[in-house]
Amino acid sequence: MRILLCIDDTDNLESRGTGSLASELARDLEEKGWGKSRFVTRHQLLMHPDIPYTSHNSAMCFAADIDAASLESIIGHATMFLGRESAAGSDPGLCVVAVDRLRSPETLIAFGHRAKKFVLAKPDAYALANQLGIHLSEHGGSGQGVIGALAGAGLRLSGNDGRLKGHLTMGTKNGAAVVAEICAHDDVDEVRSLGGVALKDWELVRFGEKVKTVLLGGKSVLLVVPATGAADGIAWQTCSKQQLRSY
Repeated sequence: MRILLCIDDTDNLESRGTGSLASELARDLEEKGWGKSRFVTRHQLLMHPDIPYTSHNSAMCFAADIDAASLESIIGHATMFLGRESAAGSDPGLCVVAVDRLRSPETLIAFGHRAKKFVLAKPDAYALANQLGIHLSEHGGSGQGVIGALAGAGLRLSGNDGRLKGHLTMGTKNGAAVVAEICAHDDVDEVRSLGGVALKDWELVRFGEKVKTVLLGGKSVLLVVPATGAADGIAWQTCSKQQLRSY
């Protein structure tokens, strides 16, 4: 069974971030033998004066392939974990989607996209979760994080939203690597230009600082642009933070 587990609003300005908690939950899932998790993605939601958030109003989500018999154990563990680890003053929400049982994937995806443009309400989130058979629960404070948790799951399900948590680190030669080496990394599925062209295995990519991949077509994709000063034979370079801001 494939699941999506998404959390939101677990932190304050002094605590570790929601992404760190999501990563720990993903590790716990594997260490307890419940299944195999994939990378954590960050999904940017609407920033608006009527929406309380710590810094950037983003939800964190990961996918996992699990034994169906472990689903309730995973939900129970995540529930206790958030109650214990969420920061004082936060409003944590938890969403767990059993993708294979989801009644209307497109409806959940649409909710995620709406949360990027409009101020949504808790009753709407709970009503949709009940309609689709999704676990949605709050674990402190106002529980407002259930909105972002549900929205983040929808955006991850879309396969075309969000950046992977953390930065891509790998060995390079003189700051560059060929595409085949890059795609051998556990967290990279494809190297593609901003224009959508997949690079050949032998092409060279120069690495900048704080390299990130993005979720496109359900894959972790390293986006690149034509290199500046390509006299060294390197035709491509990784995107800057500014160039990835829309993902």
